[in-house]
Amino acid sequence: MDVYLGIDVGSVSTNVVTLNENNEITHKIYLRTQGRPIPAVQKGLEQILTAAGNHLSVKGVGTTGSGRHLASLVAGADSVKNEITAHAVASSHVVPGVQTVLEIGGQDSKIIIIRNGVAVDFAMNTVCAAGTGSFLDQQASRLDIPIEEFGNLALKSHNAVRIAGRCSVFAESDMIHKQQMGHSLEDIICGLCEALVRNYLNNVGKGKEILGAVTFQGGVAANAGIKAAFEKALGMEVIIPEHFNVMGAVGAALLAKEAVQKKGTTLFKGFEVKDMDYRMKSFECTHCSNQCEVVEMLRNGQSVARWGDRCGKWSTMIS
Repeated sequence: MDVYLGIDVGSVSTNVVTLNENNEITHKIYLRTQGRPIPAVQKGLEQILTAAGNHLSVKGVGTTGSGRHLASLVAGADSVKNEITAHAVASSHVVPGVQTVLEIGGQDSKIIIIRNGVAVDFAMNTVCAAGTGSFLDQQASRLDIPIEEFGNLALKSHNAVRIAGRCSVFAESDMIHKQQMGHSLEDIICGLCEALVRNYLNNVGKGKEILGAVTFQGGVAANAGIKAAFEKALGMEVIIPEHFNVMGAVGAALLAKEAVQKKGTTLFKGFEVKDMDYRMKSFECTHCSNQCEVVEMLRNGQSVARWGDRCGKWSTMIS
């Protein structure tokens, strides 16, 4: 099977998808990065190959996410794009005519404004994780509720309480206060969902013209309570794509296909990279007063890449 491979390496999850020539998802893998992006990429490649029964011919590879450059060095990428571009491309492909993309992941959130198929503006959260997946996971754990049930409980609320959602610390203390006042769990969870959406729109979406169609993607899109809160706040339907949790990887694969069609060949290094030994080390260059910290990647004991120097002395020696 001829496929295009998309790899999205984030702080919380690493996602790998394959698209066929008709841009249809044939396989997808969603796994935890756990602070080890290179092993996560290797594991994702192994699982994709296993799922396909070892019958894959990779015609192109695209990487995105915060670990996109590392993923590119491991797999050999034809396209290395930031997550804004990847999510915009994927959303436009899945929902033609989309004009606003709401994306909330494990550690960050972003909004992308699309007009006539082109991303014209965007914003990301900067200093606070309030409203991201990790905060919701934390609160679900504290309340001893499976995160999968969090959103459905919010939908059962009849009188949502107002929670201070500007800061994750204040939100948690306010939730505890509301519990001690005797409010039901459903009303508190619904209030939290509405607070997180309020925080998102006031910070990430501040000053943005939100027009339909609107898509909601990222891991938090699985939370029905957050979707309902967005629809209540915006007064319009919010569309959740079928593969909402791997949209970055889908966009990366689409971009890889476009890149390969232009140049005719792929840089993919083969699935054997999943079994190679990758190590990282760093050293301080003392050849000038900058004293740059140079990071080096080793593959099976051999140096394959260096970066971090300002003058290019070491990075130009990439092998």
